[in-house]
Amino acid sequence: MAAPLVTAPILVVDDDAKIVRLVRTYLERDGYSVVTAADGAAALHAIARHRPALAVLDLMLPELDGLAVMRALRRQDSTTPILVLSARGTLADRIRGFEDGADDYLPKPFSPAELVLRVKSILRRTQPEPDVPAESSTQAIVHGDLVVDPARYEVRLAGRAIDLTRVEFQLLLALLRADGRVLTRDQLMDAVYGRDADEIMDRTIDVHVGRLRDKLRDSAESPRYIATVRGVGYRVAQPGI
Repeated sequence: MAAPLVTAPILVVDDDAKIVRLVRTYLERDGYSVVTAADGAAALHAIARHRPALAVLDLMLPELDGLAVMRALRRQDSTTPILVLSARGTLADRIRGFEDGADDYLPKPFSPAELVLRVKSILRRTQPEPDVPAESSTQAIVHGDLVVDPARYEVRLAGRAIDLTRVEFQLLLALLRADGRVLTRDQLMDAVYGRDADEIMDRTIDVHVGRLRDKLRDSAESPRYIATVRGVGYRVAQPGI
């Protein structure tokens, strides 16, 4: 068994004790430590106490539902990855989950082995790389009043810090580094998700672009930062446009 990618625990949130035991067994079998919560309020308390590496989150919870938990978490913490595990598995449900901050979405009924693989995939793309990146890749990028600093993992807009999720940060960084070139959705998925891109829905990139625009107070009609190239993909908007 390979060593886990993280030392922090994984939080499993579900009001079904059988599912919690099943998920816990499979994760611990792979070497992960696990903490659990049975409702939304307990989930937020566990996140504040344990600072988990990842949260496996059901949506239909007592006290506070999963979507409310995600929104509350994203208001105070933009980086903790969230894998939604829910019986609400329609396309609209999944899109809503991504819009509210999910990193991945696995509908019930599910394969525990697949869940472990998805956990590993999320942790691969969200945990810091052990190698020190080249100097050129860590230099801050300035685009008008937008400053993105890869070394500090910071984004500032007109001097004000902007909280982005890891996916949003990588998406913005890929567009800025393209220096005006158009990136297709497939190219953006490769840049953001790497070798796990095949597991992600095409619509996910559009959802993340929409959320990123909201945080940057950008407009698809009159873009200052992210421009849509219809039928192709996205590029960074030209300064002054």
